Amino acid sequence: MLGFLALLSSFGVPRANAQRGESNLVNQPPQGISVDQIIQRFAAKEKDFRAARAHYTYRQSNIIQTLEGSTVDGEYRQDWDVNFDTHGKRSIAVTYAPAPTLSRISMTSEDTNDLQNVMPFVLTTDEIPDYNILYVGQQREDELQTYVFDISPKQIDKNHRRFEGRIWVDNHDFQIVKTYGKSVPDLRSGKDENLFPRFTTYREQIDNVYWFPTYTTARDTLHFKGGDVDIRVIIKYTDYKRFGSETKILYDGQQIPDSEPQPK
Repeated sequence: MLGFLALLSSFGVPRANAQRGESNLVNQPPQGISVDQIIQRFAAKEKDFRAARAHYTYRQSNIIQTLEGSTVDGEYRQDWDVNFDTHGKRSIAVTYAPAPTLSRISMTSEDTNDLQNVMPFVLTTDEIPDYNILYVGQQREDELQTYVFDISPKQIDKNHRRFEGRIWVDNHDFQIVKTYGKSVPDLRSGKDENLFPRFTTYREQIDNVYWFPTYTTARDTLHFKGGDVDIRVIIKYTDYKRFGSETKILYDGQQIPDSEPQPK
């Protein structure tokens, strides 16, 4: 999701390929359910998840580094506490923000948007019409058996950040448990270049119900006209806590009993 604006002092570094670490993809159709049914089921679950996540607070730690070989030569870091008021409005408080040392790239407004909205990607029923969705097979991720889809926006719009890549959907809970791809489009205007790396986001089950993003990582090379820049991104989402005694969270049409969350 991250977009980076190259500074004039950019220079080249070796390319690093993204590491995904999944088992072999099996190109076979699903059994006992159609592809369209899978899409409709996980999109409905994602819509419920987005509504439920609006009633959770959490902490997000963001680290973006530039590398020369294996040496870190610049870093941006911010830690956020994400909270919600009684009206469900999100608020973000910066809790840690040392002075950045990036010299070959700079953070942009698109970067911040991607950190907040694209890397923890959610694909709901409302957004399904905006995407091309291609079933590509089945794959085991750790202990999970998943359906795998490649997705891309039907329209590319520089004013709307969207995800392009691959998603893994658990075949039991019908929820996205992993994403791999990037935010699009890359932006170029004259000498300005705002480029975005490929990233992987992993989810874990919180409160034994929904799968929340807990870790995002990227290691990619951005190919600017002035030279390549190798970057590393590490994002952690921790301390998920549900709040509000009057909050009602539904799962498969049933209200979830009030309980203390079990952050992972």
